[in-house]
Amino acid sequence: MFQKILIANRGEIAFRIIRACRELGVATVAVYSEVDRNALHVRHADEAYDIGGAPATESYLNIPRIIEAAQKSGAQAIHPGYGFLAENAEFAQACIDAGLTFIGPSPQAIRAFGDKVSARRLMRQAGVPVVPGSEEVTSNEGAASLATRIGYPILVKAAAGGGGKGMRTVYRPEELPTALESARQEAASAFGHGSLYLEKFLEPVRHIEVQIIADYFGNVVAIGERECSIQRRHQKLIEEAPSLAITGRMRSRLAKLSVEAVKTLGYTSLGTLEFLLDESGNINFLEMNTRLQVEHPVTELITGMDLVADQIRVAAGEELRYKQSDVHINGWAIECRIAAEDPFNNFLPSVGTVQLMSVPGGPGVRLDSALYDGMEVSIYYDPMIAKLCTWGRDRNEAIVRMRRALREFKIVGVHTNIPFHLQVLENPYFLAGRLDTAFVEKHFRPSSSNGLQEERVALLGAAVLVHLRGNRPATGPAANQPQATRWRSQGRAAAVDARAARRGPWRKST
Repeated sequence: MFQKILIANRGEIAFRIIRACRELGVATVAVYSEVDRNALHVRHADEAYDIGGAPATESYLNIPRIIEAAQKSGAQAIHPGYGFLAENAEFAQACIDAGLTFIGPSPQAIRAFGDKVSARRLMRQAGVPVVPGSEEVTSNEGAASLATRIGYPILVKAAAGGGGKGMRTVYRPEELPTALESARQEAASAFGHGSLYLEKFLEPVRHIEVQIIADYFGNVVAIGERECSIQRRHQKLIEEAPSLAITGRMRSRLAKLSVEAVKTLGYTSLGTLEFLLDESGNINFLEMNTRLQVEHPVTELITGMDLVADQIRVAAGEELRYKQSDVHINGWAIECRIAAEDPFNNFLPSVGTVQLMSVPGGPGVRLDSALYDGMEVSIYYDPMIAKLCTWGRDRNEAIVRMRRALREFKIVGVHTNIPFHLQVLENPYFLAGRLDTAFVEKHFRPSSSNGLQEERVALLGAAVLVHLRGNRPATGPAANQPQATRWRSQGRAAAVDARAARRGPWRKST
């Protein structure tokens, strides 16, 4: 096992990796940009190094500075988390060249699966059904011919990257030239090159992914599936495990397909194979992610495994401690990605200072977060600020707990998408498990605020009161109250003031 690991990331995932390392008895090294100097991952790591300015290109994407920090600290390995450099083959190779272990797959595997055209080709060779599509398109004329052969509607997709960038849906031939040009430009800007390919646009479909882990001894285990159909602009918002759409027979088939493909390709470390499932039960490979996934907690909650710790053990050369027959699904888990953005203003990112927060808890609740009072939500990084997960003995219990936890989760100072999540979790189609990748477009009503507007007034009032009273010495019984209790009292007082101003009844949202 490693003695010390540098974590080349920030936010909740850096903190999550620190926790896993602490349980493994491994020292941790954090890196940070100038705006993350006071971040939780910096406070909780054993060491921390400044690696540059706020823009990610000057810090979290700065390979020489990260390698230099690892060498200065004496770390033996680097964990990339997800995002930033997690699927960057050049970074993985730079780690190896510097005598460091990259906690992830080989640079060759990252290259092979990072290019979606290459990944599709490899999966076909391994006998895995693939969404109909093309090789790389080299001209508009060639693309037009391919699109006609595949059949409209189609997706124009970047061969590299992800997150919905470099992707356009095309319904008619006359739309294709514009879609190709805009997708090419966006892909070049986001990923460094504008290579594109075409894929059949399937709708309605569910987005299903299979978690795998493979060691250096030839052992590969599939650790269940996740349902990731609640998306907006091809970016996941809510995930759950297992999936209502996957029968026991389908689960066994998916696991077998995934394991055999990974063995054939000689892949090691954590990885996720993503599939599209249509209404007829046909399932086709979409892409593979060669890293730890954002939504890994739901798999951990239903299996009892620590995927981050297992990923580190595999990188350290240890054999997997379990076999396929040891994987058992227990209950149901849901994850909501909490982002600093306004769902009632086209999900516009919200920046500012987190003035106050109160985090949810209780049975079956897990919060992966790096939030703290006074935290600056910056324009420089992804707006996701936390992942709220719940576990239940069945799907209904997990949903009920999530609704309760979302209403307990209070963040003052920035807008969040918590009202969006509540609206989805109260939607009858979601409750019935009738999901597909167009769910948000079909069912989200941005004019609704889930009855949280008056509660928001109270919370904002509480923030103002806390700010105004912050420098006054506390006296009397309130001085001995927990912060949450004082906050609640202040919030109630603000709510009373708001009610009086409106000359109407104030109702606490339930």
